[in-house]
Amino acid sequence: MKLIPKKWIPLLTTAAVFVFLFSAASMRFEGFASMYVVADLFSENAFLGITAIGMTLVILSGGIDLSVGSVIGFTSILVATLITDHQMSPVFVWSIALALGTVFGALMGALIHVYRLPAFLVTLGGLFLARGMAFYVKPEAVQIDHPVYDRLGDIAIPIGGGAELGIAPLIFLVLFMIALVVAHYTRFGRNVYAIGGDEESAVLMCLPVGRTKVCVYTINGFLSALAGITMTLYMDSGNPINATALELDAIAVVVIGGTLLTGGVGYIAGTMLGLLIYATIYQITFFASLRSSIATIAIGVLLLGFIVLQKMIHRD
Repeated sequence: MKLIPKKWIPLLTTAAVFVFLFSAASMRFEGFASMYVVADLFSENAFLGITAIGMTLVILSGGIDLSVGSVIGFTSILVATLITDHQMSPVFVWSIALALGTVFGALMGALIHVYRLPAFLVTLGGLFLARGMAFYVKPEAVQIDHPVYDRLGDIAIPIGGGAELGIAPLIFLVLFMIALVVAHYTRFGRNVYAIGGDEESAVLMCLPVGRTKVCVYTINGFLSALAGITMTLYMDSGNPINATALELDAIAVVVIGGTLLTGGVGYIAGTMLGLLIYATIYQITFFASLRSSIATIAIGVLLLGFIVLQKMIHRD
């Protein structure tokens, strides 16, 4: 008798890998098991975490989105330029950026569903379009100096040991809780899983396949723009080259978190664990004074390992 459902094995494996990495690093490096490191895990990767939440929904539905990094870069430079060069209100600028990201995602979702176009190619086109728009807005970095950013930068919640969580990780954690409920406890979430598991069966069950698929890409566009805004809050600047290839990091985080690339299987909590593994590996290379390429190699090995594990678990 199988004691553990096989769909839980990737999630449990991800949890075990994170516990092992963090425990081993804590024993090896003095100060690693501190709340400062915990705060850094979330603070330095908040925008990646927000992106990974949206990517999880897309992959669960059986799709993919390669445009998210470019949308983040476009959002960051657009926000910085409008606030700094045109003296516009940050709240108004954020509204514009979120609206553009949402519409951009909705248009890609509509193209994918209505014209039955491959998500890979549509979002690849979106990648080039958004990155080109970013450089069209401003070809160089723009610093943000505004009282609203100063006030938001002062927001911090103590988590013990003198460490604090700022506005960027707080945004991510709130979104994580919302996504957890939406994905696992709402009709929309169940539809996403059903479409990713077998779209033809979902159609026969009279589920709103088209509406759900377009909605998934719309949400992802919104979250990508929000990730770009979060990046400006963390860095106090915008740059058209921001988040270059971040879509690959987001996909890696999602897959390491146990979400099946073909859709229909995965957990939002797994994405959180995948992000923590990603962040922990980079923290280890910092403490060990290793080159960042070592972290990239380690993430690549883990990614390949999880792909093989998923294939073994879900093969017919």
